Amino acid sequence: MKILVADDSRVMRQIVIRTLRQAGHGGHDIVEAENGRQAVELVQTEAPDLVLSDWNMPEMNGIDALLTLRGAGNAVPFGFVTSEGSDEMRARAEQAGAAFLIAKPFTPEAFDEALTGVGLVAS
Repeated sequence: MKILVADDSRVMRQIVIRTLRQAGHGGHDIVEAENGRQAVELVQTEAPDLVLSDWNMPEMNGIDALLTLRGAGNAVPFGFVTSEGSDEMRARAEQAGAAFLIAKPFTPEAFDEALTGVGLVAS
């Protein structure tokens, strides 16, 4: 399985990847994107099985990246890992086709629950 992690913070991408390992999902191939535009490009070229994206990023934010992918007919499972998790954001994410929204600070258990929910089993 291949997971694309999109966040403008390299440190946060590493924290997400470490949390994936702690949740038992460390054996997957990881592709990293620095913003939503790069995430959209990498979804098209790398064909990941899952996208984990921050909401707020430069050039293109996470929700616009998701809407761009869905508008192009791409149905890759897409989840948000973001610092905010308001009801409005959760509703927007769900309406746009996101599988889940994990708000920071997050736990390995929250990752495992979300990833299992989209059919990604621990490695």
